[in-house]
Amino acid sequence: MRKLLLPSIIIVAASLLLIRIFYLQVINDTFKLKSENNAIKIKYEYPERGYIYDRNGKLLVANQASYDIMVIPREIKNLDTVEFCQLLDITKDDFLKKIAKAKIFSPRLPSVFLAQLNKSEYAAFQEKIRKFEGFYVQKRSLRDYEVDFGANIFGFITQVNEGIIEKNPYYKSGDLIGKQGVEEYYEEILRGIKGVKYIQKDKYNREIGSYKNGRYDTIAVQGEDINLTIDAEIQRYGEQLMINKRGGIVAIEPKTGEILALVTAPSYDPSILVGRQRSKNYTLLYHDSIAKPLYDRGLLAEYPPGSPFKIMTGLVALQEGAIDENTTVFCHHGFSYARGRFMRCHCHGGALQLHRGIYESCNAYFGTAYMRTINKYVKPSYAVDVWSKHVKSFGLGQFMGYDLPTGRRGNIPDSKTYKRIYPNGGWRSTAIVSNGIGQGEVLMTPIQLANMMATVANEGYYYTPHIIKKIKGGTIDPKFKEKHVTTINKELFKPIISGLFDVYNLGTARGVRVEGIDICGKTGTAENYTKIDGKRVKLQDHSIFVAFAPKDNPKIAIAVLVENGGFGSTIAGPIASLMIEKYLRKKITRTDLEKRILETSLRDRYAILGGMKEASAIESSPKDSVLKKRVFQPKTVSTTATKDSTPKIN
Repeated sequence: MRKLLLPSIIIVAASLLLIRIFYLQVINDTFKLKSENNAIKIKYEYPERGYIYDRNGKLLVANQASYDIMVIPREIKNLDTVEFCQLLDITKDDFLKKIAKAKIFSPRLPSVFLAQLNKSEYAAFQEKIRKFEGFYVQKRSLRDYEVDFGANIFGFITQVNEGIIEKNPYYKSGDLIGKQGVEEYYEEILRGIKGVKYIQKDKYNREIGSYKNGRYDTIAVQGEDINLTIDAEIQRYGEQLMINKRGGIVAIEPKTGEILALVTAPSYDPSILVGRQRSKNYTLLYHDSIAKPLYDRGLLAEYPPGSPFKIMTGLVALQEGAIDENTTVFCHHGFSYARGRFMRCHCHGGALQLHRGIYESCNAYFGTAYMRTINKYVKPSYAVDVWSKHVKSFGLGQFMGYDLPTGRRGNIPDSKTYKRIYPNGGWRSTAIVSNGIGQGEVLMTPIQLANMMATVANEGYYYTPHIIKKIKGGTIDPKFKEKHVTTINKELFKPIISGLFDVYNLGTARGVRVEGIDICGKTGTAENYTKIDGKRVKLQDHSIFVAFAPKDNPKIAIAVLVENGGFGSTIAGPIASLMIEKYLRKKITRTDLEKRILETSLRDRYAILGGMKEASAIESSPKDSVLKKRVFQPKTVSTTATKDSTPKIN
């Protein structure tokens, strides 16, 4: 029996091997498509990308026909280079560089020689294409933007690089891919599936028909259409209000977490990143280190939240029993929290309880509330972790999990933070009291501020902010339907909301009220510092405003941040009120506010930082006149942003 075992194994293994070889070589000849590549030409048919609509069905992004000139270097013969270059309006040096690049990719496989010709350019080339052996035209579809806003939301389309090709075999040289915004996040849904045709060639390299009668050919499948949660009208309006300003606006529907508007300023017209000038225009945008129009401040810019963070301070203090609604604090236009340390305050002073503390935005009240929260526990390190856990339950200090490919986590400090700052220990509540008024180590992005207000509007829960509303033929990620509940008891939100309502009636926002709409809001003025020649210099404060409306059954929560805008009620507050009225009523009654904001320019303030000087240099360039007209309109005020939003000055 043992003598038969080894021969039996050999016979069985050999039989299986022969069967497999027979199957591959006779029955299944797909591998011949690769082995006989010299005799088979592969042509790809590129599908249209899915259309993009807003929440109300308004078309935002469609497609337009485009044509790429493809080249197979080894098939180039008897080429009149001068005529070829003149026809395509390129130099001989450009021609030689492109051919060299194509040869490096592959002498016998097609690659893109010149991308994104328009119809007229294609027509001129097509008339004489018979003269140019080794070249052919590949039809594609490019984006056709129906609006001139929302560039940060959409992202753009660009050619894949070698790194992408190595990671994902679906993409070939010259393929297009979505970058940034929804184009990147929903790439696999929007791109569709490209079709493939295998063409048989004879020994003279002439096409003689489909390989195997088209057995292996596939048809292109168009990408799926999507509806965004964005309301196109308030997105457009928000970008108008931010002309000549820098910062961000984020609006969310509280009951669903749907993002209604995501404004960043400065911005640009998305259509400039389409066509043969795309690369040139993108280079200008990318290297604009002053304006940073590709930098989405609504998602990426981290700022001290200022007074709006007092909402969190109050809620945590109530939850921990450090204060109640009737707790009284005396404000002497500020309060002394340690020997030689005084926190200033701009409220009217006197004895304040929680309600008045909110609508007058009293630093003394919330500084005291924060210190009482920390001092409740013996160990400050344990106390700050308790406080941090409550705050983080609102989605703060972490990545939000929304469906856009970029973002920052902000910062909510904990005991680890202060162990790094004070390695020898010895710190107490007096060392970190500025956290209680939204300064100190606390940093938040505008989308986090908006989500905080949505959570307050819902009295203690939120849904992950998201920008997708509907996918044709598909379903949205179930995580966007998951309810997140905070660690704060529901009943504790009511006194906070009552105070926020009177911010508009009795407090710091009474000048931006909209008759007939019950708005709950909070002004903010965040201090802003930078280093100049190694010295810490205070700059103009940031203007911040957060709100939701109506008070009962809220439909919109919003955060507005205007860099170097000054008091929260001066610029950010009016913008928030106008955005809310525009969304709820579809019209504006506070035309006085609208006129003032549209006419307000902060260019002079930014000019102090040297930003406008560089922007003027770009605008004055004659060769960039088209780009100037379409990109560097007033809404692209020259600006820079760092982690704490303080401009870099060398």
